[in-house]
Amino acid sequence: MVKVDIISGFLGAGKTTLIQKLLKTVYKDQNVVLIENEFGEIGIDGGFLKEAGIEIKEMNSGCICCSLVGDFSKSLKEVVDTYHPERIIIEPSGVGKLSDVMRAVEGVKDEAGLEIGYRITVLDVNKCKMYLKNFGEFYVNQIEYASTIVFSRTDIAKDGKVEAALEMVKEHNDKAVIVTTPVEKLSEESLLAALNHTTSLEEMLKKAEEEHEHEHHHHDHDHEHCHHEDGEECHCHDHHHEHHHDHDHDHHHHHADDVFTSWGTETSNVFTKDKLKAIFDKFEGESKGTILRSKGIVKDAESDQWIYFDYVPGQCDIRMGNPDYTGKVVVIASGYTEDELKEIFLG
Repeated sequence: MVKVDIISGFLGAGKTTLIQKLLKTVYKDQNVVLIENEFGEIGIDGGFLKEAGIEIKEMNSGCICCSLVGDFSKSLKEVVDTYHPERIIIEPSGVGKLSDVMRAVEGVKDEAGLEIGYRITVLDVNKCKMYLKNFGEFYVNQIEYASTIVFSRTDIAKDGKVEAALEMVKEHNDKAVIVTTPVEKLSEESLLAALNHTTSLEEMLKKAEEEHEHEHHHHDHDHEHCHHEDGEECHCHDHHHEHHHDHDHDHHHHHADDVFTSWGTETSNVFTKDKLKAIFDKFEGESKGTILRSKGIVKDAESDQWIYFDYVPGQCDIRMGNPDYTGKVVVIASGYTEDELKEIFLG
């Protein structure tokens, strides 16, 4: 079975950078064929791909949304018969619908031995609003049908652009994994995690809940101290509270007397170690409620590294690590609403 990955995006969105990264990492040991369908009559410049031993099938047949059903399906079968690839990358250039590409592949999948793999859409965060206005349903379609959405040019985006793009994307697709870290900075492991959805918020929440259950039943946190990376301590208070659980992802059964608030979010916000320490110090000193478990991976505001944190009452582990595809924060708490947790962590 030949995997067919579709990488869509509008007019210079940054698809070439992503494809280069994939060829060096995810696809490095595979026989890959790239198919580009050009918008207009201009042939592609596949220099870097040919140097990497990748065959290119040029199809200057006009707009992809008009030419897919006939020529495109025939070309797919021809590619398989001629090159016997392990993987095909389809890059629809210009204005095209991702759903049309998927339908064309589905139409010949049995005959040609094809299976749709990754559905990736690359979006330039600086131009999202303009493209949405100018291309309407075509732009929305590429968002709606993507399994992974890669934001490009986040490193040069003006304040608020990434957050606005996130809000717009989630309006049309709240299931896709969104990559906000520049792809060239990602490790192969992080890129694969984004493509395969192996580090989702739901999974992080489930793991955090299970770890909290273990801590709740096996440890006593009264009057312990919180040890930060730099040796600082903060006094902990009594953490015996009645908990209330009101999040939407009820992953496993809890005891009737152990219900709580679980909240998680993906975020492009940047943090410092001091800011995170201040957040957890605040919880240690408050009587309103308690953070029972928190963990996350967020961008460091002062370097190219990322901050990994793991917190239970009385113990904080804050360390530096490699970039992830986007920031993630999960919290299990008592005495706080989801909106209050969002305000505390994201402001």
